[in-house]
Amino acid sequence: MKFGEFMKLNKINDVLSNNRVMANEIIKTSDSIEDLFSKVSGLIEQARSYVKTSVNTAEVYTKYYIGKYIVEYEQSGNVRAEYGKRVLKDLSRKLIARFEGGWSVDTLEKCRKLFLVYSKSATVLRNFEKRGKSATLLRILGQSENEVPDFLLSWSHYLILMRIKNDAERNFYEIECANQHWGVRQLQRQVGSCLYERLALSRDKEEVMRLAKEGQTVEKPSDVIKSPLTLEFLGLKPDAAYSESKLENAIISKMQQFLLELGKGFLFEARQKRFTFDEDNYYVDLVFYNRLLQCYVLIDLKTDKLSHQDLGQMQMYVNYYDRFVKQDFEKPTIGILLCESKNDALVELTLPKDSHVYASAYQLYLPDKALLQAKVREWIAEFEENNIE
Repeated sequence: MKFGEFMKLNKINDVLSNNRVMANEIIKTSDSIEDLFSKVSGLIEQARSYVKTSVNTAEVYTKYYIGKYIVEYEQSGNVRAEYGKRVLKDLSRKLIARFEGGWSVDTLEKCRKLFLVYSKSATVLRNFEKRGKSATLLRILGQSENEVPDFLLSWSHYLILMRIKNDAERNFYEIECANQHWGVRQLQRQVGSCLYERLALSRDKEEVMRLAKEGQTVEKPSDVIKSPLTLEFLGLKPDAAYSESKLENAIISKMQQFLLELGKGFLFEARQKRFTFDEDNYYVDLVFYNRLLQCYVLIDLKTDKLSHQDLGQMQMYVNYYDRFVKQDFEKPTIGILLCESKNDALVELTLPKDSHVYASAYQLYLPDKALLQAKVREWIAEFEENNIE
């Protein structure tokens, strides 16, 4: 036999050998996927017996453990990278055949992501709420309570939360959802408006760290201030001319969204609230009451440049409410000048240090999330550096 023919035969044998190895791996994968399918389908059937009492919780826990099974299967060595998608496709096909729709490859990938996100960074709700239905559900699913996060939100909520890469930010929104009973649309809006970053930048550096552990706490007047206030829901164009009365009318027509943007504890009381002093009439644009702080909150709207006269007028409004409206058990009145742009130096120079009057900027468009995130990271880095020292 010639050398060239010998080499050709060797190459053919190598190809046949590689094909046999690949075929064996496919057969092994096919055999072992039955075990994965058995585990996942069994979990779904157990969860379905519980949906009558807790639909949302059952769905999230079921998908968390489906993700766990998939990850454990992938890490067991049975599936090499090139067969990963084939496994999910086969599993999806089998699940759809048994349970009909809802178990696409995309859904299974999201189940895996839920497990990867929350197994590494367990939800803060573990210590935030008492275990109740979740413990019962885990027993029904045949799972241990140890090292398992508490899921109190719906699967739709977690689809949004999983997209947040920063653990602190994700924890904040999870706590606020549970505390404030946000729906999916409300959560989408708050994430899109960068609520976490705006609150962080409106607080002392020490308080930034509390946001991820406790959510938004309202204990003092400055806790209700966020800058900027995002009013994109009003439908006003940033580059168009509009009056203060038009801005006020837009807020009144979207009061539910405005209360959501203001934050915790706000109750609307009146618009253009008149009071008379020394035979002169004065009008406060918007009057709110914050039940957590137990105080009135007065808001004046400014569409032009903030002046020291504006600050002095608001201080007078606050003084009037404190002296003639506030009850003895209530806390001092808060005044907020909501303006298109503010000058912190002017505010500091005009008002006394113990004043409860604040200037807060507003904007009619969603903020640049990347820019706000960079500012928050800078603040946190500075905070940690100071702590080390």
